[in-house]
Amino acid sequence: MAWSAPMTAVSGSVFTAAQFNTFVRDNLNETSPAKATTSGAYFTVSGTNEITERVPASASTLVSETTTSTSYTDLTTLGPEVTVETGPFALVLVHGSLENSGAGSSRMAYEVSGASSIAPADNRGIGVFGVAGAGVVASGVALHTDLTPGSNTFTAKYRVASGTGTFLSRRIVVFPL
Repeated sequence: MAWSAPMTAVSGSVFTAAQFNTFVRDNLNETSPAKATTSGAYFTVSGTNEITERVPASASTLVSETTTSTSYTDLTTLGPEVTVETGPFALVLVHGSLENSGAGSSRMAYEVSGASSIAPADNRGIGVFGVAGAGVVASGVALHTDLTPGSNTFTAKYRVASGTGTFLSRRIVVFPL
């Protein structure tokens, strides 16, 4: 159902039940209090005069794991990953503790699968660069404006430039828009 622009009342005219249902009842059913079903959710504009409830999601993997892969890959424990219903946009946050055994870099980013298919990229993640054994705790944020609306899964992926990357306390948070 969609919101309808209210009619203009005319003095002396009859306000019918059908007009009440269309311009009062149906329009009230298009408001956020009427559509709210999930605690912690929020609303986004999904079309002209249309709102959609969205639910943020987060996941974490706290174990320490390593990789020597120079292309984005999974660690022994997949993810973390979340699946959310999105429109064309989502705000994605990644967080983790990263270290590298050599002078290379260790990076954490994420891929999007499901309705969308987006490969992990260095510009949508976090990294540590250069000093062997020096770890960093980092967070990064990216606004996606290129999603296909529907069910999308965001999965953390990992890579190094060289050496062995160690990853701990990994988190991902997605705010679908």
